[in-house]
Amino acid sequence: MAILLRIYEENPQERHIQQVVNCLKNDGLVIIPTDTVYAIACDIYNARAFDRLCSLTNRKKEKSNFSFLCCDLSNLSEYTKPLNNAVFKLMKNLLPGPYTFVLEANTNVPKFMQKKKTVGIRLPDNVIARTLVNQLGNPIMSASLKSQNDEILEYITDPELIFEQYENKVDIVVDGGYGEYTPSTVLDCTDGKIELIRKGKGNIDFL
Repeated sequence: MAILLRIYEENPQERHIQQVVNCLKNDGLVIIPTDTVYAIACDIYNARAFDRLCSLTNRKKEKSNFSFLCCDLSNLSEYTKPLNNAVFKLMKNLLPGPYTFVLEANTNVPKFMQKKKTVGIRLPDNVIARTLVNQLGNPIMSASLKSQNDEILEYITDPELIFEQYENKVDIVVDGGYGEYTPSTVLDCTDGKIELIRKGKGNIDFL
């Protein structure tokens, strides 16, 4: 059964951050806030946790479109093929922010994901999410958290309701305050161009 852990974005308590990081390192699935909707997350290098994430979200491994949550752009080249100047400049201008960039993956992505040719990169404007990534030491794999009970609202924003729905399915639910109803804007940059895949939160006047 999961625990509900309150973490304040203005000043995340180190021991609470470490508690979540330890969980991620030990096959854990956690639910965390971002700058858009809440996300289900695991360590990108943990194959067992990845299996759990695929099962919980009803996605096949080879067709899973999960995003890598990063804390900055410094290690981007570890997982993606070289970017052209226009794409990199746009990422520097928009991130941290509510955008997912779909980029060409390189051979450094975890072996159990190497059939995937692309990877979604997120650098959320949320201190809790970025602190977790920084303390873990590598990106976190994530999927937007969808409501399992509400036929009207696609996403759950109340951490206590999230806990009620997922307490028997994940290990930790981080209460970082109310989330949003709108997911990130998804931009496909795999061919060097910038193509809108999904309009979510965030300005797209640059397109």
